[in-house]
Amino acid sequence: MASRPPPRYVVRPHDAASQRRRMLWLGLAWLGSIVLVGLIVALAVGAWKGVVPRISDRRELRTLTAENEDLKQQVANLQRSQQVTDVATKALRETISQRDEEISGLRADLSFYSRLVGGDAQREGLKVQEVSLQPVSHSAAWTLTISLTQNIKRDDDTSGTTSVSVEGLRNNKVVQLDWTALGDAAEKDGIPFKFRYFQQLHTTIALPSDFRPTRLHVTVQPENGDAVSRVVAWSDALSSPVITSQGDTDAQP
Repeated sequence: MASRPPPRYVVRPHDAASQRRRMLWLGLAWLGSIVLVGLIVALAVGAWKGVVPRISDRRELRTLTAENEDLKQQVANLQRSQQVTDVATKALRETISQRDEEISGLRADLSFYSRLVGGDAQREGLKVQEVSLQPVSHSAAWTLTISLTQNIKRDDDTSGTTSVSVEGLRNNKVVQLDWTALGDAAEKDGIPFKFRYFQQLHTTIALPSDFRPTRLHVTVQPENGDAVSRVVAWSDALSSPVITSQGDTDAQP
């Protein structure tokens, strides 16, 4: 029996559902590829945008750093200028203070020597010309300087003693400390003097710690003649310059 040749055509039943599924998968694949491309493009654009601001930020940072350094330098220059100005101002004030002290001293010298020489002024006898005080460091003592003058032309010397009392407050009461409570025991009768034209007397006085001085009472008692007195405020004696000269030494006996 002879064999039958295979059929040239194969008849298969039509599967519409399978075809639709295939088309659906193809569509989903195409849509996924589009989404993927979009994501890639978005990431690329975002990365580029991130690079551009970073470059711009670096440039701005360099600019701000330069401005900051410039401002720091300006502040440093201003500080140095202020320091120089402060030093110059302090030096100027010290110079002015020194000049004021020199002027005050020169005025005191002028008054002293004007009285000593006399000139056309009225001739005067014994006088307490100046009273000066200076504190002794690390103690309650004070160095007291009293300048005595006379401009009457005489052939003999003037001699005598000078005593001092201090008026002030103690326990909220006005009291006066006499010379015996202030001076050296060796000068209990007063500070001796002897001169023809002028003389400076130097001594040291000590005050109680609870005593606040306000005024000095100076009494000069010549051997021949009436006593001469002068009252000087404590603050004025502190600010009064001490006049010293070679002539002062030469005039003393």
